[in-house]
Amino acid sequence: MTVDEARKTLLNYYDSDSDLFRLLWLHSSQVAELSVAIARRLEEPVDVDFVAAAAILHDVGIFQCHAPSILCTGTEPYIRHGVIGAELLRLRREGLEPFARVCERHTGAGLTAAEIAAEGLPLPHVDLVPETVEEQIVCYADKFFSKSSPNKFKSVDAVRISMARFGDDTLRRFDAMHSRFGFIFKS
Repeated sequence: MTVDEARKTLLNYYDSDSDLFRLLWLHSSQVAELSVAIARRLEEPVDVDFVAAAAILHDVGIFQCHAPSILCTGTEPYIRHGVIGAELLRLRREGLEPFARVCERHTGAGLTAAEIAAEGLPLPHVDLVPETVEEQIVCYADKFFSKSSPNKFKSVDAVRISMARFGDDTLRRFDAMHSRFGFIFKS
């Protein structure tokens, strides 16, 4: 799937003239740009085209969520946007499973079944932690951009503070991704 095809997939769910689509497109494009930069510089095999398209699709499910501050007027809790996106892509057609996995595994630094159960989160009680290098890249890049402040790039320190609010395990997972991909911030 190309970035153009990923955009067309988004447009199955969004009006291209809507403020919500413009916000989603900006955020997804920012995540894609950083993800591709990481993928191209990583010294291991990475499917760069997949990373770019997956970054575009990672938040496809936000329209069904209730988050008025970012123009989402649905009824589902925002924490579910990843699993909703995965469900949408799985219903779409064959071949989108790898993209669905990125959707459901990018929230925070990933979520374990134990964390989901302990927090009583409205998510399936399964591990939703990024596994492949491509899943990890998109998850990591996403942490530096917020739809609430769309023109602001978060610092590593700001991301670490945000991750720490969700516990030591979440912070450890982010730090592991940063150890692997943080070279992108060094000249």
